[in-house]
Amino acid sequence: MARTEYYDDPDAPEPNSLVVAASAVVTDEEGRILLQRRWDNGLWALPGGGMEMADSLPGTAVREVREETGLDVEITGLVGTYTDPRHVIAYSDGEVRRQFNVCFTARVVGGQLAISDESAELRFVSLDELDGLWMHHTQRLRLDHFLEHRECPYLG
Repeated sequence: MARTEYYDDPDAPEPNSLVVAASAVVTDEEGRILLQRRWDNGLWALPGGGMEMADSLPGTAVREVREETGLDVEITGLVGTYTDPRHVIAYSDGEVRRQFNVCFTARVVGGQLAISDESAELRFVSLDELDGLWMHHTQRLRLDHFLEHRECPYLG
């Protein structure tokens, strides 16, 4: 299923769903950040996805990281909340979503890095490499907030 992201675009389709989602900034012992290159749009992104009825938000982040990367993580903090109504995601099946995303920090506690059906590539990226990766600016915003070591989580 293809995915197209819009931001502040008057030609974007009207959302027909609101999805509560969680993502995680997972770092390794060298301070590198785990990113996935999504197969549905080719962009680099943090692992994450939609909350299921039996999930908590931190549990969603843990489950999504495991499903998308093969790694088991422990939530260590909160980067922020991301609810900008100008960000719309359209899927080829007709769903056009507005997303309510809570982004956490996490550390690896087990598992083995493995590509899933949602990822074309996975890797831990050094801070020097971030500018060279093609990603939606809403993903980069989460990374920037993480890198700022904010005293309080971003609320937006």
